[in-house]
Amino acid sequence: MEKRQSTLLFLFLLFCQASFGQELNPLAPDPNPAPEMPGMKLVWADEFNNNGKPNPDYWNFEKGFVRNQELQWYQENNAMCSGGVLLIEGRKEVISNPNYLPESSNWKTNREFAHYTSSSINTRGQKQWLYGRFEIRARIDTSLGAWPAIWTLGTTNRWPSNGEIDIMEYYRSDSVPTILANVAWGTNQPNVAKWHTEKIRFSQFTAKDSAWVQKFHIWRMDWTSESIKLYLDDVLLNTTLLSETINPDRSNPFKQPQYILLNLALGRNGGDPAKTIFPIKYEVDYVRVYQMVEK
Repeated sequence: MEKRQSTLLFLFLLFCQASFGQELNPLAPDPNPAPEMPGMKLVWADEFNNNGKPNPDYWNFEKGFVRNQELQWYQENNAMCSGGVLLIEGRKEVISNPNYLPESSNWKTNREFAHYTSSSINTRGQKQWLYGRFEIRARIDTSLGAWPAIWTLGTTNRWPSNGEIDIMEYYRSDSVPTILANVAWGTNQPNVAKWHTEKIRFSQFTAKDSAWVQKFHIWRMDWTSESIKLYLDDVLLNTTLLSETINPDRSNPFKQPQYILLNLALGRNGGDPAKTIFPIKYEVDYVRVYQMVEK
């Protein structure tokens, strides 16, 4: 009888695992398939379960010095899929700038060398969406100098009139480690955005969970024709009404498709990484996009 009960318990546990998925370990990648969402369908996902480079049918690489006078040289070698995650690695290494011009006043060309490297990938021209629920599970490195981000940009118009949504940023704000959730759109001044920004001191998270940095967390955006809501582990951080996100030409950047970017910047807002121990590791477990089912 005892052996039979043990067998039945084992079979029951196998049934539960098959029916409900494996119990989620916050320190490891999620082995379960994307769950169903009531009233929604999964329209795209990358679980990063391949080995090697990110899927070229989904992702493009940015290259070189790109934005914000950051320190890193973006290159493909710093992004790799392995063990069920996308690893974007910030490294301290010297790269010659092939575009170097000694007399240039442009920061992209007057630096003879880059002293740090990283990666930035995006789905521009490959995958873009209008509205939906975006879920990204990731583990971020909070070392001094790190500026990891999960964000989206619109497919038409110049920045910022194309619209920017920062589902996640981590950096130093007034030298204080901070988690940010932002939405930006155009103003009457070229290259100057109107921002709706929410900043949460990182200490608020570590005060509740001293192991926060060691764990994966879920950043989420719920984007409808009325609002953009940004969450971290189901806690609402930012609500932006689309009735307010109007460009000077009366267009609304958040009523057009957006594409996803994942990147690890170094320096600038992230702080001076000179004394940081490298590599800096930014791991993305998955990116999932759901949309409402039409009735």
